[in-house]
Amino acid sequence: MRLRTLPLSLAGVIMGVFLSASYGSIDWIAVLLLILTTISLQVLCNLSNELGDALHGTDTDERQGMKYSLMDGYLTVSDMKKLISGAVAVSSVFGVLMIWRSFGSLLTPAALIFVCLGAIAIWAAMHYTLGNNPYGYRGLGDISVLIFFGFATVIGGFYLCAHSMYWNVLLPALSIGFFSVGVLNVNNLRDMKTDIATRTTVAIKLGARRTRIYQTILIVLGWLCMTAYCIVRPITPWQYLYFLTLPLFCFHLRGVWRFSDSELDPMLPLLVISSFLFSILAGVGIMM
Repeated sequence: MRLRTLPLSLAGVIMGVFLSASYGSIDWIAVLLLILTTISLQVLCNLSNELGDALHGTDTDERQGMKYSLMDGYLTVSDMKKLISGAVAVSSVFGVLMIWRSFGSLLTPAALIFVCLGAIAIWAAMHYTLGNNPYGYRGLGDISVLIFFGFATVIGGFYLCAHSMYWNVLLPALSIGFFSVGVLNVNNLRDMKTDIATRTTVAIKLGARRTRIYQTILIVLGWLCMTAYCIVRPITPWQYLYFLTLPLFCFHLRGVWRFSDSELDPMLPLLVISSFLFSILAGVGIMM
C-alpha cells in the first residue's frame, strides 16, 4: 500500500480543512470521512499501480526503492485484484457517506457533482498504470497528480467543509499540487532506466539534468503560490509559520542535485513529509 506516501494526500486535505475553518465552523465528522476517503483512494491508486506495472513488465529486479508484494511473491495477481476490488468498495462507501454528511443528501446538485467526481477519481486511481492504454504510461501522470492531489484535495476539501468558494484558495491548491508532482517526478527520475523500456514519463522526455531543473521549478512554484496566498489574504504574521519547513525543502533539492538517479529514493519520502509538515504549519498559522 506504500504507506510512506499516504501523508502526501493528507497534506491537501489538511490544507483545505484549515482554510475552510479560517472562514467559519466545520463539521468534524465530515472531515473524518473526507480523510478516510482520501486515504482509501490513494491506497487504491498504489495497489493498482503495482499491479499495472507488474502486468506491463515495468517493475523488474533492477528497480530502485522499496520492494513490492508482487515482485517478492508475497501476493499473486489474483490476490492483488481482490485487494483492488476491496479498495474500490471502501473508497465508494466512505465517499458516499462523506457527501451525504456534508450536503445532507445525495440528490442536490452539489452532491451529484461530487458523486461524479468521486467516480472519476476511482477510475483515475485505477487506470494510471492499469488497462491497455494507461495514461501514466503516456506522460500524463504529472497533470493527473496536480489535479487530484492539488485541486481535488484542497479545493474539494474546502468546498465540502465551507460550501462556498473563493478564488484565492487556488493558490494553496497549486502549492500542494506542485509539491505532489515533485514527489512523482523524483520517483520517475529514480526509475528512468527501468521505465524507458515500457513507458513514457516526463522525466524520460526531459532527461536527467532537465528533470532536476524541473524539480527545482516545482518546489519554487509551490513556495511562491503559498506565499502569494498569504500576501493576498493577510491575516496574521503567524500564517508564515510554514517557513520553518524551508530547510527540509532545501535539503531535498540538494539531494536531488547531488545524488545519482539510483540514490534518490530517500528524497521521495523526505518531500512527502516536508509537504505534510508544510500544510500543517500553514494551516495552523492561518488559524492563529
